Parts: sequence; structure tokens; C-alpha cells
Amino acid sequence: MPDPAKPTVKQQRDARRAEKVAAMQKQMATQKRNQRIGLIGGIVGGVLVLALIVTFVIVSATPKVDPSSITIDGIKTFGTLSATHVDGTVDYEADYGMNPPAGGNHNAVWLNCGVYDQPQENEHAVHALEHGAVWITYDPDALTADQLASLRNKTPSTYAILSPYPGLPAPVVISAWSAQVQLDGVDDPRLDEFIKKYRLSQDAPEPGAACTGALDGPGKLS
Repeated sequence: MPDPAKPTVKQQRDARRAEKVAAMQKQMATQKRNQRIGLIGGIVGGVLVLALIVTFVIVSATPKVDPSSITIDGIKTFGTLSATHVDGTVDYEADYGMNPPAGGNHNAVWLNCGVYDQPQENEHAVHALEHGAVWITYDPDALTADQLASLRNKTPSTYAILSPYPGLPAPVVISAWSAQVQLDGVDDPRLDEFIKKYRLSQDAPEPGAACTGALDGPGKLS
């Protein structure tokens, strides 16, 4: 008689068939899952590509402002200025009619661009103007703490200097090489207009020359 503990040939054949079916079902399930993942990945990738294309089109379509087309009320220019390296101090008000200075002879070492909470030496700051920086000066007695914080936020991170300048003829004065405007305060729209027009201007003697790697003046914050 057959041993009941030992499967018959038919039972063995059925068991092998069941194993094959189970393996095939598992393989098909894996394939379907991979297809779904691939489909989702393709959709996400397509959405990202479309977003990049839309962003590129929007940015490309945004008109660029020609700095020469910007007009600023109250702007004062000083014509062609000397740019000789000198030792000692320069009387910019007597020699050029400037307060604060906006160009002229200066020290051979430029002031590193950044935000300062102490006054800086004119001769070093003017050298930074020669490299295309703008110099934002403010009367420390004319601004509140909140106004000063706002002014700091509006100062570009490169090719710009912000520092106090006691005795200014206006609450804020912004200067570039051979150009300057007196502002009514930190919210004066001419501040942004001046930065767009004169920061890294090709009218500076050495636009784009380094504004770092030289002198950190006293009270540098950033």
C-alpha cells in the first residue's frame, strides 16, 4: 500500500505546478509595481521639466532695464575725476566739492565692501568706488534702529559699502564714482534706482576689480 506520509507522483506534480504559478504571479506583480513606479517617475520628471521650461520662458521674457535709461531726480555728477594713488588724507570737499566723496585721488588700498557700523576713511572707500562699488552713507543721528535695519537689508551683498557718516547734508547719501544723490530717507525709491544705474557701472575707472581681499575697516559686520 502507498505510504500516506509520502506524496504521490500526481501530488508532487501538482505541487511543482503550484510553485511555478506562484513564482509567475510574483514576477508579474513585481513587473506591474515597477511599471507604476516608472510611470509616476515619468510624470514627476515631466512636470519638473515643464516647470523649468515655464520658469525659463518667464525669466527670458522679463525685460532687462538698461541702466542708461534710468533717470534720477537730484543726481549730481562730477565729470572726469583724477584717480591718483596718494598717501595721507584728501580734502574732497575743497578739491572736488564733495561731501561725502564720490571719486578722486585715493589711497592705494581699497576698503573691502560690506556693512560697517563705524565711519570709514574716505581715501580707502573712494578706491572701492573706483572698482564699481556704491557707497551708502547715513547720518547716524537721523535714523532709528528700524530704519537702519531696513537700510542694511537694502544694501547689496557685493560691490556695496554701508557705513555711518556723521554730518551728512541728508539722512542718507549714496555715491558711486563721479555720481551722488542725497536721499530723503531709507524708503526713498531713488536708492534702488541709483544702485541699478551705478553699481558696477562701466563708467567707473576699474569696474569689476576686486572689492574684497584688501582692508577691513573698523566695525565691519558682514
